[in-house]
Amino acid sequence: MAPKVLMVAEKPSIALSLASALSNGRMSTRRGSTEVHEFDGTFRGFHAHYKVTSVIGHVFSVDFPPTYQNWEVTDPMDLFQASILKAESNPKAHICRHLSQEARGCEFLVLWLDCDREGENICFEVIECTGFHKMEAMKRVYRARFSSVTEKDILKAMDSLVEPNRDEALAVDARQEIDLKVGVAFTRFQTRYFQGKYGNLDSRVISYGPCQTPTLGFCVQRHLQITTFKPEKSWALHPYIIKIGYELKLEWEREKLFDLDVTVMFQKLVAEDGILSVTDISAKEECKSRPSGLNTVNMLKVASSALGLGPQTAMQIAERLYTQGFISYPRTESTAYPASFDFGGTLSVQLNNPVWGDDVRTLLANRFHKPRTGTDAGDHPPITPMRLATEDMLGNDAWRLYQYITQHFIGTVSPDCKYLRTKVELSAGGESFNCIGLQVIDEGFTSIMPWMAVNEKNLPQFSKGERIKISKIDLYEGSTTPPDYLSESEIISLMEKNGIGTDASIPVHINNICERNYVQVQGGRRLVPTALGITLIRGYQCIDPDLCLPDIRSFIEQQITLIAKGQADHIRVVQHVLQQFTQKYSYFVKQIETMDELFEAQFSPLADSGRLLSKCGKCVRYMKYISTQPSRLYCGTCEEVYHLPQRGTIKLYKELVCPLDNFELLLFSLAGPEGKSFPLCPYCYNSPPFEGIDTLFGALKTGSSSKLGKGAGMPCFLCPHPTCPHSLIAQGVCACPECNGTLVLDPVSAPKWRLYCNMCNCLVYLPQGAHKISTTRDRCPECDSTIIEVDFNKKTTPLSDGATLHVGCILCDELLHSLVEMKHGKSFLKRVGGRGRGRGRGRGAGRGRGRSGGKREDPKMSFRDF
Repeated sequence: MAPKVLMVAEKPSIALSLASALSNGRMSTRRGSTEVHEFDGTFRGFHAHYKVTSVIGHVFSVDFPPTYQNWEVTDPMDLFQASILKAESNPKAHICRHLSQEARGCEFLVLWLDCDREGENICFEVIECTGFHKMEAMKRVYRARFSSVTEKDILKAMDSLVEPNRDEALAVDARQEIDLKVGVAFTRFQTRYFQGKYGNLDSRVISYGPCQTPTLGFCVQRHLQITTFKPEKSWALHPYIIKIGYELKLEWEREKLFDLDVTVMFQKLVAEDGILSVTDISAKEECKSRPSGLNTVNMLKVASSALGLGPQTAMQIAERLYTQGFISYPRTESTAYPASFDFGGTLSVQLNNPVWGDDVRTLLANRFHKPRTGTDAGDHPPITPMRLATEDMLGNDAWRLYQYITQHFIGTVSPDCKYLRTKVELSAGGESFNCIGLQVIDEGFTSIMPWMAVNEKNLPQFSKGERIKISKIDLYEGSTTPPDYLSESEIISLMEKNGIGTDASIPVHINNICERNYVQVQGGRRLVPTALGITLIRGYQCIDPDLCLPDIRSFIEQQITLIAKGQADHIRVVQHVLQQFTQKYSYFVKQIETMDELFEAQFSPLADSGRLLSKCGKCVRYMKYISTQPSRLYCGTCEEVYHLPQRGTIKLYKELVCPLDNFELLLFSLAGPEGKSFPLCPYCYNSPPFEGIDTLFGALKTGSSSKLGKGAGMPCFLCPHPTCPHSLIAQGVCACPECNGTLVLDPVSAPKWRLYCNMCNCLVYLPQGAHKISTTRDRCPECDSTIIEVDFNKKTTPLSDGATLHVGCILCDELLHSLVEMKHGKSFLKRVGGRGRGRGRGRGAGRGRGRSGGKREDPKMSFRDF
């Protein structure tokens, strides 16, 4: 009795193609979970009976055991150490039972799964289901390597069967376990935390994915670049000349300037000259190189940008074209063809096409060129047309993709495009201008790929030294413009560059962020992030930027590649990666309130109730002041929350801006007649720009230690900026007699002018009723304190002869010293932040200007005369 050979393909259509090619169409077919085709033939030199069937993708999927499925009783942290199990992906199809039944009595197993890592993983799923996983039986398992389902490739693969690659299968196992545990743990925690908290998020799953989230991060990063972009005006000169009745516009060598006065100056110089002299004429033959082979990423980019097909749709169409035998395997990273590739035979298939048949005949007659050198990733050849097709056979979208794949292939074996580039250089008024002409010599590959053609531009004849009158000279005003939102094509490039996903999974990740309403596909297939997508990414950036950056995923993909090459142990890789994410998850849980603040500001009714208060220094748009405790500012454009001092009032401070970051300053005031007032920059207050600033005022943020940021809480009276008029350097007057702080001028205390200590409760009243009191840049030669300038009221001035202006040191000037008074109030810290600790000065925070400890023993310095 002839031995039986079971052959298993990845899809029913491929199984049919295999059986048809190997049996010459003489086979019987019967129904099962998937069809089974039977015929007699020869296997490895002896007569055999063949059974050809298929799976429908992965037989198994990974999941957690039932004990971990309940969201309410399972701590997501436990998922990182949980066991996982494999269950049938499609239980109703009964694929596992089907394979087991068909394998009975079969002596050999031949695997025709797709030739990539996923296909290799399915190989071992099939081996498990058929019972061929035992050591002895594995010797009778074979793997077919093929790149298309044409009869030629099938027969060639049948003659060169190999062993299945367990390392590549284990690489897929590793990725599946990492993605499952990391994705589910973060997703469950986020969803449970936010679900029901804000109205429009009640039934939403807030998902996280090690690949999808960095993909979303690219989209949000571009959104922030757009919203924070500040346009800048520019100007350019363009002289015109008339040559043989043709008006020609010339380009300025400087291109453009950002100073109008300077540009106008150059315009006058050129206009006064009025004559352009031809200084040089150069002509050079250049070429535009034909493309290298087409890989998956480039196909998806063109499908989106030129054909209007989303990556997921394009990949589905390409897979259908492959299973029908019209193209080679569409999942490949290679752009280089193997040396043995039959270009002539592949071209000959297209001879009868009415669109490009003539191009093919010309290439075959004049000898085609080998494609430009590309990259050989060691997987499959570039995507290539394998059968002749028409639009009627394929339908609109499939035809357009097939048409591009075919034209690209023909272009790869066509000559380069050659053209003549002529540059004419002219000068007038000391300025240089030029015009460039392009003339095609040989269309080359652009005849079959016209969208890549060189746009010809003819120039009139010029001669060196020729002088031409300027007909007019225009001054063009332009402006820098923000980048556009990322297109699908651009984000595919970013994902490939940063190692996010594989050629097969990239479309899935892009589709996921669209389906979960994190981005929306708008005109030109550009990905515009939604409020939810922006808020999520901003939350990750505030807590742990690694969670949405591509670096970690890129590292994981590198480790998985090492597993596939047999250079790393898959168990150790999984353990190491999960250990990293366990630590990140733990920190994320502790810091979730930071993300919650963004969600609250964006999705709660508070976001609508806040009033516009001050401009953001990043996007120059107004931020909302949310007065409910804890009070804060929220920039809806940048998705940023800025904490403020508590238990006081906040208002705009004279529309002044911080010189460090352009945020509008705010004025915080404590209640009561002796309540202190001080300006602050919202950005500096939350992110102090100077090292060594006392963190004592971190308590001013919210009064909650769990919400304190590192180094947070820097009002202007702690800022050591040397030139800002609101800083400690500018407004500090002298050392505080009670602590190590600095007495600072209260800028809005008129007419009851006063100094307050930036560290303790000390208040010093200056001459009352003065019209104006301000600090100067001068310092007292005796005690090194800041000299102040007092403009007394005319009616109450203590100066002789009715003078009103007096300059002096409050410690050393007898008149001023006699008019100041020191008082004490309640603890400053307790009143403002509720966390006063009575600490002294931090590193440099209260030094002011030259307040040395030795000089405090002087009676004037210690205020003992008060």
